[in-house]
Amino acid sequence: MKRLVAILTIIGALTGAAIALGDHPIEFGQTSQPPAVSCPANCQAVGQVTGFEVQQGTSKNPFTRKRRGKVVAFSVTLGKPKASDINFFNKLFGSPPQAQLAVLKPGTKNRYRVTGISPAFDLSKYFGSTPTFALPRPLTVKPGYVVALTVPTWAPAFAVNLGNDEAWRSSRDPQHCDDVQQKAAQVTRGQLASYQCLYRTARLMYTATFIPDPRVTTPPTTPKKKTGSG
Repeated sequence: MKRLVAILTIIGALTGAAIALGDHPIEFGQTSQPPAVSCPANCQAVGQVTGFEVQQGTSKNPFTRKRRGKVVAFSVTLGKPKASDINFFNKLFGSPPQAQLAVLKPGTKNRYRVTGISPAFDLSKYFGSTPTFALPRPLTVKPGYVVALTVPTWAPAFAVNLGNDEAWRSSRDPQHCDDVQQKAAQVTRGQLASYQCLYRTARLMYTATFIPDPRVTTPPTTPKKKTGSG
C-alpha cells in the first residue's frame, strides 16, 4: 500500500507541475477509434521482442516528441486467449506473459539504444481488459527519443488485418524479420539493436502517459528609471 501511494504521489506531482504551467499529460499512441485486439478469434500475440509504432493511420511517429519529459505509466489492451492459446504461447515464448516500457535513443541506420527500462509487469490476471501500470520510477524521454513496448515473453496485445497505414518496427534481426521465435527483446539499459524490420497492417496495442517538463519562463524585466541632471 505504501508503495502504491508513493507511485500515485509521483504521478500527481508531475501532472500538477505540468498543468500549472499550461501543459497537460499526453497519451502516446492513443487514437479515437482503436482497432479490436486479436484473441480469442484469430488469436495472435507478440513475443520476445521490442517494438514501437511508426504510423497509426494519418499519425506518424506517435511515440516520439520534440519535447523533453517523463513517462509515468503505460496501458496495454489485451485480448482474451483461450486456454489452448495460453498453453501454446507459454511453450513458444515462455511464461508468464509480461510487458514493460523501454526508452530508445535513435542512432544511424535505424539503430536504437536503450536509455531507460521499466520493470516487467505480469499480464496473466488482465486478459480481456486494458490495465494501466504506474511506473515505480518515471522514465526520462529526451527530444527525438522513442517510447517502445518490450515483451520479454509474450503478450496478446496485438491487432491484425488492418490497413496499410498501420506500421511498427521491431528489434528482430533484419535478415530474419519473420522469425518470431527470436529472443530479440531489449531488456537491459545500454542495449543496442537494429530496428530495420518494418511490419504493416498490424498494431502493438499499448499507450504511454507522457508528462512534458515544465517550460522555463522568463520573468518580466523592470524598466530602468531615467535619470536626469538637475
